Amino acid sequence: MDPSSDQDEDTSTPDVIHSPRTWRDVGWTAQVIKNEDDDGWAVSMTKDGEAEPALVGPWTMGRDKKNPKPLDTAAFNTLVKTAAEVLRRHEQQLHAIMHKNVVINTDAGRVRVTLDIVPDEYEPYALLTAFDAYDEQLAQVSVSPGFKLNVNSATSWIDADFKKPGR
Repeated sequence: MDPSSDQDEDTSTPDVIHSPRTWRDVGWTAQVIKNEDDDGWAVSMTKDGEAEPALVGPWTMGRDKKNPKPLDTAAFNTLVKTAAEVLRRHEQQLHAIMHKNVVINTDAGRVRVTLDIVPDEYEPYALLTAFDAYDEQLAQVSVSPGFKLNVNSATSWIDADFKKPGR
């Protein structure tokens, strides 16, 4: 069988492109674009499969001070590293918003209270959970995703013998 006639070729992986204004490789695409706000240039970094760029920033002018500096391997690798870091920080921030915890010292010992938001498309909710010092679950209730977990709300929940808040 001639490999060049293989009809089952995977077309879901974008082709590698190394051109002066477009560089696609290792799951990312860098695109040098005209900055509409001024005479300069910008570069956008988009992860394969994503609709929106993870990073857009200024791009250096070329020697003629009219056209953009062409993309190259070193610049592309730096852009990939920077864009990946932006995505990582965004994921960390989202995780911090969706998962909170506080530690309360009670007469019975240390209690860690967590709030984990479940972003269901139709009925989002959050789970309020208490753990003892040995990480054994003491209680768990479902609450509104807008529940504000802080030292006061956790203490109130513990003092109410873990009854669902708001009741």
